[in-house]
Amino acid sequence: MESDLILNRSVNVMHPCYDATYTFRGNPSAECILLYIFLGSLSVVTICGNFLVIISVVYFKQLHAPTNYLILSLAVADLLVGVLVFPFSMAITVTSCWYYEGFFCKVRGCFDVTLSTTSILNLCCISVDRYYAICQPLTYKSRITDRVVWMMILVSWGVAALIGIGITIAGFNQGKCEESCLLEGLISTTLACIFSFYIPVIIMLSIYLKIFLVAQKQVNSIQNATCQNPKSGATASKMEKKATKTLAIVMGVFLLCWTPYFLCIIFQPITYDETPIAVIEVLNWLTLSNSMLNPFIYAFFYSWFRSAFTTIISGKIFQGDSSNSKLM
Repeated sequence: MESDLILNRSVNVMHPCYDATYTFRGNPSAECILLYIFLGSLSVVTICGNFLVIISVVYFKQLHAPTNYLILSLAVADLLVGVLVFPFSMAITVTSCWYYEGFFCKVRGCFDVTLSTTSILNLCCISVDRYYAICQPLTYKSRITDRVVWMMILVSWGVAALIGIGITIAGFNQGKCEESCLLEGLISTTLACIFSFYIPVIIMLSIYLKIFLVAQKQVNSIQNATCQNPKSGATASKMEKKATKTLAIVMGVFLLCWTPYFLCIIFQPITYDETPIAVIEVLNWLTLSNSMLNPFIYAFFYSWFRSAFTTIISGKIFQGDSSNSKLM
C-alpha cells in the first residue's frame, strides 16, 4: 500500500533528470545538463574559495592566530562539503534518496549532516571568539588561547560526528522497527535540528546582539567625547555603520541559507502536508551554498586575507620564504 502510494506520487512529479519511476534518464534533457553544470560550478567555487583560505592560514605565519585557526577549521569543513557532499548530492539527488534510501544514501546523509553541523558549530565558535575580542578586549588573550581554540575545534567536530553517526544509525534502525518508526524518526530528526541548528543559532544571535550593543555604546562614547570635532563624529558614524553592516551580512546570509530548510523539516511532520520534492532539493542546495559563501564573508572582509589570496594567485609564494612574506 505504501509503495503504491509512493509510486503514484512520483508519477505526478516531473524532474528534469529522472523519469516517472525516478530512474536516471539515459538521454538527459537540456535542463538536466544545465542543472548539473550549475551545481558543478557551485562545487568548484566552494572548493577553490575554501582552499585559498586554508593555504593562506597555513602558509603565512602572520595569520597564525586563534581567530584564524577557527576560520581554518571552518574552511576545512566547507572544503569537505564541496569535495564530498556536493558530488554525492549531484550523483544521487535528494529526490532519489527521498524514495529509495539505500546504503549510499545513508552514507551521503551522514557526510551531509556531519560536515554541515561542523560548519555551523565553527561559526558559533567564531562568534564566541568575536565576543571576547570586542566586549572583553583586556582579557581576550588570556582567555582565548591556542589551546582553548583547538579544544573548541575538537568539540565542534566531535559533536557534529556524533550527530551525523546518530542520525545514520537511527535511519538504519528505522527500517527494522515496526510501530514506533514514525515516533523514533520524528524524535531523532527533532533532536538533530535542535543541536545542529536551533541552539547554535540562538547562541550566535545572542552573542552578535551583545557585540552590536557594545560596539554601538563604544561609538556613542566616542561621539560624546569628540562632539566638538565634526570629523571625529563622522568617523564614529562610519564605524557604527560598518559594524552594523558586517553583523547584518554575517547573520543574514547564514539565516537565509539555513532557516528555510530547518523550518520545513520541523513543521512538515506537524502539518502532515506533503512538501514537493523540488522544494526540498532547492532548500537542501541553499543550505550547501552557505559553505561556498563562508570564505567570502569570513575571509574576504579582512584585508590581510585579500593580500594573501593575491599573493597565492599571483604565484609569489614560490618566490620567497613564508616567514618573510608580508601582507598589506
